[in-house]
Amino acid sequence: MSKIGKQPIKLPKEVTVEINDRSVVVSGPRGSLVRSLPRGIGVVEKDGELLVAPKKDSSSISAVYGTTRALIANMVTGVSTGWKKVLELVGAGYKAEVSGKTLILTVGFSHPVKIEAPEGITFKVEKTLITVDGQDKETVGQISATVRAVRPPEPYKGKGIKYQDEVVRRKAGKAAKTIGVTA
Repeated sequence: MSKIGKQPIKLPKEVTVEINDRSVVVSGPRGSLVRSLPRGIGVVEKDGELLVAPKKDSSSISAVYGTTRALIANMVTGVSTGWKKVLELVGAGYKAEVSGKTLILTVGFSHPVKIEAPEGITFKVEKTLITVDGQDKETVGQISATVRAVRPPEPYKGKGIKYQDEVVRRKAGKAAKTIGVTA
């Protein structure tokens, strides 16, 4: 059995949970999220905590037991405090700006790249930092990956769009290899 699945999920005061037969609706100050439950998984609210429990023992249910608990915990965090990822622009002349719900990236192509924010996602730009903010952890991560994929960091100069805490392993260029060779 999953050790993560057995842990209770603490509910903040401002978060409410509605448990239906096959879905969970979590509502809070940042909105509400809905997730359908896999067959064989039950959720119970007790004393300000959510408990996720399998309805019967089987290998297919235990495979999704801990995952379901983690997804519901991410929903609770998302509707109460939200999720955010910070990306960094590295490179001369690289810039980003927000126009409405559209992020416009100028990163060395002949044209600016536009990325539309889906429902519940907001972009903020401060100098070379792009912040992707929202209530759904999966959507925030996917949009951040989409922004990074426009111009991923390259290993020689480190130019590109990278996560703020990402470490780019640098390579030595051709000139560094020829210096060590003697004729």
